[in-house]
Amino acid sequence: MRTQVVIIGGGPSGLLLGQLLHRQGIEAVVLERKTRDYVLGRIRAGVLETGLVKLMEEAGVAERLHREGFVHDGTEIACDGEMFHVDFRKLTGTPVIVYGQTEVTRDLYDARADAGAQTEFEVDHVVIHDADSDHPYVTFDQNGTARRIDCDFIAGCDGFHGVSRQSIPLSVRREYEKTYPFGWLGVLSETPPVHDELIYANSPRGFALSSMRNAHLSRYYIQCALSDHPEDWTDKAFWQELKRRIPDEIAERLETGPTIEKSIAPLRSFVTEPMRWGRLFLCGDAAHIVPPTGAKGLNTAASDVHYLYHALVQHYRDKDDEGIDRYSERALLRVWKAERFSWWFSGLLHRYPDQSPFDLKMQQADLSFLRDNEAQQRAFAENYVGLPY
Repeated sequence: MRTQVVIIGGGPSGLLLGQLLHRQGIEAVVLERKTRDYVLGRIRAGVLETGLVKLMEEAGVAERLHREGFVHDGTEIACDGEMFHVDFRKLTGTPVIVYGQTEVTRDLYDARADAGAQTEFEVDHVVIHDADSDHPYVTFDQNGTARRIDCDFIAGCDGFHGVSRQSIPLSVRREYEKTYPFGWLGVLSETPPVHDELIYANSPRGFALSSMRNAHLSRYYIQCALSDHPEDWTDKAFWQELKRRIPDEIAERLETGPTIEKSIAPLRSFVTEPMRWGRLFLCGDAAHIVPPTGAKGLNTAASDVHYLYHALVQHYRDKDDEGIDRYSERALLRVWKAERFSWWFSGLLHRYPDQSPFDLKMQQADLSFLRDNEAQQRAFAENYVGLPY
């Protein structure tokens, strides 16, 4: 088999890239290790920057997003038992849209099926060959049969544990990593959101976040120890702890109920450089991880897709490789800015085990400065709604 682009990974970044290429007449085959139902069963954040929304529009898959998504003009930040509002639309002219990552993925899968584009599920033992040559190819097993696809380019959209990054020699790549000494315990409940915007809370007991998926489905998080397990937390214990960390006026109107999903996610900042090796390009979690604070994971993957999509169109349509040659440079420039924001915002809201009284005072001063200074709020809002591509 032969195609122009092999996309390894059938998550939102790989599907978005495939759909954008399809609309430009560029053929791509998507390889996914799991089934479609398995991919759609993953629960992920869903705060979409304007840049991602525009890519979805360009891909022709934004109709349901605009119909069902929640437009958020700002966010609330709580500290010392009080809240203050950061108005994104006033400060930047731009909102964000809350729309679940699962729904983004579903829309892209439906569009790919409608287009008759090729997606291969349940592939195993994927191996990338000759990526540093002019004739790369990918081999894999499927249903007990060995298969091979020859191609012009390979897009590695297969996440942190995928084969793509590992295919770049250690002599070529350099990795940067920070691990955080806590995790997020998250629950999903069939209850109405406690507020019409996200609430990020800093409290002496640790961080908390009140979010939502839709009008009847809420997502809540609390900072927890890395040694904790989801089964350690009963629903009653979770709701009690959440109420202790958010302002009283919010806690009083919080509707609780049985949780339908509960998990703990560790926090990590990670970047690999470069994001290109020969004809192999890394996108999304294959190249970088951000803490979930500020919801930059999917959005940073989308910026990679933007740069790679335009580079490939430039190659095929204009016979110009400038975008390909500069892909890693351009993508990493924005990646590191997103990493900085997620790292800074995490430091603003969480309690660290080694914080001294001085550190806590600095954290309080930083929160006060954000509350009281419009220029700081504007810088925060510009990062939150998404820096330009």
